Amino acid sequence: MKKFSEYFNNWLYGQDGYYANYKQIGKEGDFYTSVSTSSFFGGTIAKKIIQTIDDGFLKEDTTILEIGAHHGYLLADIIQFIYTLRPKLLSTLNFAIVERFPNLQIQQKKYLNESFGDAIKLTHYDDIKEVKLDNAFILANEIFDAFACDLVYTNDKNVLQQAFVNNHKIEFIDCIDKDILNHCEKYSITKGEVSLSYQDFVDTLCENFNHFEFLTFDYGDRYPRNDFSTRVYEKHKVFPIFEENLSLENLYKNSDITYDVHFNYLKDCFSNNGLNDVKFNTQLKALVEYGILDLLEILKANVQENVYLKETQKVKMLLEPTGMGDRFKVLSVRKQS
Repeated sequence: MKKFSEYFNNWLYGQDGYYANYKQIGKEGDFYTSVSTSSFFGGTIAKKIIQTIDDGFLKEDTTILEIGAHHGYLLADIIQFIYTLRPKLLSTLNFAIVERFPNLQIQQKKYLNESFGDAIKLTHYDDIKEVKLDNAFILANEIFDAFACDLVYTNDKNVLQQAFVNNHKIEFIDCIDKDILNHCEKYSITKGEVSLSYQDFVDTLCENFNHFEFLTFDYGDRYPRNDFSTRVYEKHKVFPIFEENLSLENLYKNSDITYDVHFNYLKDCFSNNGLNDVKFNTQLKALVEYGILDLLEILKANVQENVYLKETQKVKMLLEPTGMGDRFKVLSVRKQS
């Protein structure tokens, strides 16, 4: 019998785990992301990076670091838009990726080399613990919903229980983990997900980077739902973890498993390191603030109308209040040396 967090981790990252091998994202894959929806997602982040440099917070030779870059599409979009908006920066900026799987590193290097050749300086790291930089813009798109989580549930006797997995069957037993118990008490969690590993990750960032802006996009909200959000994506179908007759054995390692991120806890992880320059927003408001509509105006002035209208429809998907625009949340954090 394993804790659910161990089962979750093996599902995604164990031998032959879902993320251990390259997977398509988008129409041919199991799910869509903002990256697969429109290149203007990365373009807007590029515009923000340029503005952050222009404002003097980051230097022109800073490192743009993406954690978990999958194929490399997002970083490539960022680089392409930097080249379009401020080409001189490509000669001073450094680019880096943290990727634990060697086969994905090969895919990323190949794609970025085919796209930009020697025009960029690219470094790969196997683990965030290896990276130590004075200045960085750190990007993490949909990574926290892939951190292993435990499941908790308060039974009818008002006793908090923790999920364990035996032969792909989930069972709840009384929780004796003091860290989980304290976390649930602090955040008034009676039912749902708990991922205590956020703190170790944030501690590493704050220790290894002297001066940075950190930006992350993910499913979730400020407060815990006090319900289970863990779900499985397979070929664009969504299966709640406790759906009746759901076969975890068949889905295990063959599909994506995820859950909603608790952003107030993530924010507190930075606050515990003395960082309080933290902003929380919806993806809609963040992308508009970063200048996505300005980029569309530039496009409109330089392409035929049909091209502009086609891209506008894609951007609408990123901003839709009843879809990605509100469902995805954004946390930005700054540390000054």
